[in-house]
Amino acid sequence: MTKKDIPFNKPLHIEKSLEYVRQVLTSGDGIGDGYFSKQCQGLLAQELGVPEVLLTASGTHALELAALLLNIQPGDEVIIPTYTFVSTANAFVLRGARPVFIDARPDTLNMDEAQLERLISKRTKAVVPVHYAGVGCEMDTILKIAGEHGIPVVEDNAHGLFGRYRGRYLGTMGQLGAQSFHGTKNLSCGEGGALLINEPQYSERAMMLRDKGTNRIKFLKGEVAAYTWVDVGSSYLASDILAAVLYAQLENRDRIQNRRKEIWNFYAENLRDWAEESGIRLPSVPEECEQSFHMFYLVLPSHEFREGLIRHLKSQGITSAFHYPPLNVSEMGQRLGGRPGDCPVAEDLSRRTLRLPFYYDLQQEDQVRIISEIIKFSRVTAG
Repeated sequence: MTKKDIPFNKPLHIEKSLEYVRQVLTSGDGIGDGYFSKQCQGLLAQELGVPEVLLTASGTHALELAALLLNIQPGDEVIIPTYTFVSTANAFVLRGARPVFIDARPDTLNMDEAQLERLISKRTKAVVPVHYAGVGCEMDTILKIAGEHGIPVVEDNAHGLFGRYRGRYLGTMGQLGAQSFHGTKNLSCGEGGALLINEPQYSERAMMLRDKGTNRIKFLKGEVAAYTWVDVGSSYLASDILAAVLYAQLENRDRIQNRRKEIWNFYAENLRDWAEESGIRLPSVPEECEQSFHMFYLVLPSHEFREGLIRHLKSQGITSAFHYPPLNVSEMGQRLGGRPGDCPVAEDLSRRTLRLPFYYDLQQEDQVRIISEIIKFSRVTAG
């Protein structure tokens, strides 16, 4: 009997989403900021305990909106982790800022907060921690240092919805937070995102920037007779069709998170002994963090070992994946001032990190097979 292929990711499908999408389509109005957008925003704001949540067409758009809100200008500097997706940098580079890359911690792969103080200059206009794999950065230290310098913090929480740091939800501690609902995320609508506005002073302007720089929101509230162009902006609204898909998943958030926790724990429990014996690292979750169960990864002994394991798993119908090449060594990163060797921890770990298949419908029998093939390859390689 031929074994079935095991993909790296499979977007979650909630049956209720079909009904909600049908409601939008039959209403004849699927544009942004509709009924389901407001439902998503209200649920997230209440659950996370933040003043305002604005749904966007992507997590990237949420970050771009944050850059606009902070009035990032050419010549400004923004401190971001080198070990992140390009969207974290692009959102600020589009405004003319120069990214200042900070190295990773060797345990969580989050930004190394111990290096933050020395990277701050008079040009620094934002610090952007990324909660890698849904495990919180050391936010007390980051917020303290940024606060002492009067620098706003924007949390890139693409991986970490409903994760916590010292009891506080990730994405809610900085002035602003960005969420992603991309197809690879725990909750997804194909493409989508949200801006968490944690300080009310940003709310009104954020609504105008998100709606092409117009004051349409005031017109809809009856505060002005007609709306007009009042600020720079763009079309960051998410279609209500996408919001309908997302809302069905938000309603089932506890079930989804609990299932992902089961999958993560099964990997951890069944790989722990092998990893210890083989000198291989599993994900690190500090005591003060409650993770979001976004991914499960291995830090392998060498780049060659990782590439060999990827090939072996692929030969068995199992798709695994490496993760971010550090931005400081990328072509664009070097054009913006990054240099190889600037971030040695991330440069090393990025060559040795491997992500395993992880999605809601992943069956335990599939995990058993994945784990068996990993251990088999390891023993053959060691032998």
